[in-house]
Amino acid sequence: MPLARTHSITLVGVQGHPVEIEADIENGLVGLLLVGLPDTALREARDRIRAAIVNSKEAWPQRRITVGLSPASLPKRGSSFDIGIAVAILGAAGVIPAAGLADLMFVGELGLDGRLRPVRGVLPAVAAAVAAGFATVVVPADNAPEAALVPGIRVLAASSLGALLGWLRAGCPADGTAGATVLQGGSLPPDGSGAAGPHADFPGRDLADLVGQPTARRAAEICAAGGHHLLLLGPPGVGKTMLAERLPTVLPRLEAAAALEVTAIHSVAGTLPPGSPLLSRPPFCAPHHTATKAAIVGGGSGIIRPGAASLAHHGCLFLDEAPEFSRDVLDALRQPLESGEVVVARSGQTARFPARFTLLLAANPCPCARLAGSVAAGRGARSAVARSACTCPPAARRRYLARLSGPLLDRVDVKVEFLPVGRAELLSDRRFTEPSSVVAKRVELARARAAFRLRGTRWRLNAEIPGSELRRSYAPAPGALAPLERAMDLGEISARGVDRVIRLSWTVADLANVARPTITEVSYALGLWLGAGS
Repeated sequence: MPLARTHSITLVGVQGHPVEIEADIENGLVGLLLVGLPDTALREARDRIRAAIVNSKEAWPQRRITVGLSPASLPKRGSSFDIGIAVAILGAAGVIPAAGLADLMFVGELGLDGRLRPVRGVLPAVAAAVAAGFATVVVPADNAPEAALVPGIRVLAASSLGALLGWLRAGCPADGTAGATVLQGGSLPPDGSGAAGPHADFPGRDLADLVGQPTARRAAEICAAGGHHLLLLGPPGVGKTMLAERLPTVLPRLEAAAALEVTAIHSVAGTLPPGSPLLSRPPFCAPHHTATKAAIVGGGSGIIRPGAASLAHHGCLFLDEAPEFSRDVLDALRQPLESGEVVVARSGQTARFPARFTLLLAANPCPCARLAGSVAAGRGARSAVARSACTCPPAARRRYLARLSGPLLDRVDVKVEFLPVGRAELLSDRRFTEPSSVVAKRVELARARAAFRLRGTRWRLNAEIPGSELRRSYAPAPGALAPLERAMDLGEISARGVDRVIRLSWTVADLANVARPTITEVSYALGLWLGAGS
């Protein structure tokens, strides 16, 4: 019985699962039958594959063809099975040697003219192939740089089905054939991992641009050093968005393992920049306030896609005008803020996406976004500003800020209130602003101290240490928790907040090159958690 086997990969979230493709050719009514829970895109592969084979000058078997995708209980979606199915059919028809095909992994889509088209999710697919024990993977030429990032794999990059068949007929030579190139996996491009980010990566953005808000600049440095979440509260025009957009300029580049994780997520989402197979900079995502829950945390009908929370993995998720987001959207972030991952459950499958990000929230103090008259006068504002001061009743202000739920704010480590700045303050503060390159070096040193202290564990940032381990192995100096004890007695802070203040105090200590947090660092961290004014 003519039968051939190949393999491909199906993705559930960013996890790849090997799929065995079996092609059987027998006498019967001419046709191609796909079995094994294919979706609509995969069912349409029958017409694509037939046209690609015929246009590659190969004979289409005029018999009954049955293609089985195993395991049959696992849903298969997308067009990345095209190459594997076509090769299996031609192997069963005797056009190419069937022996050895089962040892190859095929990922890619076929064009009607026989070209191999790129697909999403090649990086996690190739990583899954390596984990399953495969030594060679076949991908379209456009996906080759991404596939070659995975160590321990040989990558064949083919431009067309004809070139691939020539390589298979030649017995899989090490140097490929015309139209096919063999690469060795593990060729990570130089990314300067661990080094302070050069300002050239963010043209036109520098932390020194934020003048008159020294407390906010200091808070951003602390959040960058420890991976802490940040709330920016204040009227329009005081620098909230400016600070959030400049925080990535002080973050160090991603380490190799983290860069591969981030790249895998963006590969699945189809958001990899052209010509950049590896993302070495921490991502920055700023979705609009009209975004849905699926757009923020992931999901969707059919294929489950990562949301902005996962696209910001190892980077920053900025929610500008945070109270304007849907309450359900904001509350959906509570789980990834604690666990560092998003779990999307659908009928028949559950997808997990990494989502360990730094959350940046920006909010106006009230619906009209004006400053209260007494505060404006207190900061020396002009009479015109005082005349346009906020007239919202207290109940309206409470309702507006109540859109940020208490459980969500309880998970935010640093809260900073921005106030309008006068001309004198702007002029005097210019002498104390520092460029991003200077701040980035301090952030890098603080992270290095934290990484040295956390060596031998799975954590690298202070914000990642669980509460139980924090109290057991990383307690502050004796007597340092006195301010926290008073705050708990007054009901100003929750038990979760205590853990977050202790983590924050470790970051303050790392920036000050202090061995253990003292009462000074804990008091400063408590002030940031309760809310510091600029």
